[in-house]
Amino acid sequence: MAQSALQEIGPDNSLLLVDDDEPFLRRLAKAMEKRGFSVETAPSVAAGKAIATARPPAYAVVDLRLEDGNGLDVVETLREKRPDARIVVLTGYGAIATAVAAVKIGATDYLSKPADATDITNALLAKEDELPPPPENPMSADRVRWEHIQRVYELCDRNVSETARRLNMHRRTLQRILAKRSPR
Repeated sequence: MAQSALQEIGPDNSLLLVDDDEPFLRRLAKAMEKRGFSVETAPSVAAGKAIATARPPAYAVVDLRLEDGNGLDVVETLREKRPDARIVVLTGYGAIATAVAAVKIGATDYLSKPADATDITNALLAKEDELPPPPENPMSADRVRWEHIQRVYELCDRNVSETARRLNMHRRTLQRILAKRSPR
């Protein structure tokens, strides 16, 4: 797979990775370099926008939620500076509304974490009219449910009663779910 991807990258192999998770950013940068990309990393919206303005890359992978703001700001800047860039938005909180917003402002694709380098490469290099292949190891339905519950819990400032009300579930049921480890 990696060999065919190398042939599809094209003459401009510049790739911008924007994520505030430092270990993930380092691992992904190393994996993408092995696949033939020339990688530049940014740990914040501000750094990502600065790179997108100064040296707009042909490819970008941008985390949606960053400590200093929203990754969609980086997508907008990059789309202004380089309309032909292929951009994949990553997030740990998969939601239809944010996926639609990302695509509307110019993202090529939208992937939920944990996405591996192969999934990201497939999304970056997919032809305009074809969908990338489904991920090798998608999240289980239990994991998707757990992620959603965790996201709503965080959005409710870790208030169990408010989270239970918004999810339309009993408070004790929610407490049992929150007490368990995340499913695989």
